[in-house]
Amino acid sequence: MSKDAWPPLPLEAWKDTYATLHMWSQVVGKVAVALAPPVNHCWGIALHVTARGLATPLLPHGERAFTMEFDFVDDLLVVRTTDGVARSLRLEPRSVAAFHRDVMALLREMSLPVEIWPVPVETPDPIPFEQDEQHHSYDHEFAHRFWQILVQVQRVFALCRSGFTGKCSPVHFFWGSFDLAVT
Repeated sequence: MSKDAWPPLPLEAWKDTYATLHMWSQVVGKVAVALAPPVNHCWGIALHVTARGLATPLLPHGERAFTMEFDFVDDLLVVRTTDGVARSLRLEPRSVAAFHRDVMALLREMSLPVEIWPVPVETPDPIPFEQDEQHHSYDHEFAHRFWQILVQVQRVFALCRSGFTGKCSPVHFFWGSFDLAVT
């Protein structure tokens, strides 16, 4: 395995991008909470590592369904519906308040309106999404490195999981705690 498969991700250098991505992932995760059927252990609302980033499971919306994916290759949040519609938002420096506003507007434009509880979870001193101007950083290089590391950890977790014959979770990314897990 090449050294580039595990790129360095120094905390001090990426902490602002991390903090912003954590809040952005909570906005997307709250959409999943609002729409996904409840599944034990919150597995139905967790994000999953993809070939381009992190994505929601298929989310029902009336007779349609859709996914939301953070694409860390092209720096996009992509929303795709089962009836062939796709729209995206650029992942670029913007506040959580602006990201929340833009995501909700995009979903309304796609006839996928959803109401979410607009307060982050599992964080000290949460700032409601509409008011969060504090988190506004996005650095492509560090977001991309983070995703590359997730791809490698997902591979290891899936391999370790495969030998267990009992009940086992999928490998999933909890957006509340911002971590990859398998149980």
